[in-house]
Amino acid sequence: MAEEKWFTGISEVKPNQLRVRGYLLAELMGEKSFAATVWLLLTGELPHPKHIKLIEALLLCGVDHGITPPSAQAARIITSTGGNISQAVAAGVLAINASHGGAIEGCMRALLRGRDIMGEHALGHREAAGELLKHLKEQGRRMPGYGHRLHTADPRTARLRVLAKEAGVYGDFLKLADAIEQHFEQAGKPLPLNVDGAVGAVLCELGVDPLIANGFFILPRVAGLIAQFAEERTREKVMRHIDFSAAEYNGPAAREVP
Repeated sequence: MAEEKWFTGISEVKPNQLRVRGYLLAELMGEKSFAATVWLLLTGELPHPKHIKLIEALLLCGVDHGITPPSAQAARIITSTGGNISQAVAAGVLAINASHGGAIEGCMRALLRGRDIMGEHALGHREAAGELLKHLKEQGRRMPGYGHRLHTADPRTARLRVLAKEAGVYGDFLKLADAIEQHFEQAGKPLPLNVDGAVGAVLCELGVDPLIANGFFILPRVAGLIAQFAEERTREKVMRHIDFSAAEYNGPAAREVP
């Protein structure tokens, strides 16, 4: 007895023909950016032209953060033991979890709850932010997407705010995120919106399902993991003891983006 059919709506593959969400991939090539095609894959539709620059920024801001994140360290260690590129990248991706790269989804779900509070109680952004933080505290939970071990004012967050305004999507979610930041500051515990929180707020504005939110950290970070693998393989000895606190940058000096 034949197995019962099941269905996929992502790609259709036939001899000499490949369609992604209905579009010929060969026709997308050279016409649509990588970011636009990723958006098509993940959401089912090509992005609105005015959103493309913002989406490209979402996929750029997490590309790498040096050798101190656990994902980079995992990739370096596996490479040092003789692991190949797929093993090193896989190890790095497996290190991305709740405490490293996982705050995007949590921030989105909290902001979605915050907007519900606005609607349920006819509150403004500031009042709803206060209620949301109160509820999280009562549950013994922290607000994801705030604070950073290094940055007191994450430059990536500032840039995403600018691009979101330019794209015309600075709505309830980003305003809630701003109001939450203001609550922390006024409480004497300044916790700035970090890049994960900013990405989460923008994804909420764009209507992305939180289920795939952390993919917007994983996907760009893979590029950084590949770079970490290549540098470890070509510049360092195998099976070395890696003291990550001893690393010193010796790449190109500061230069302007052309």
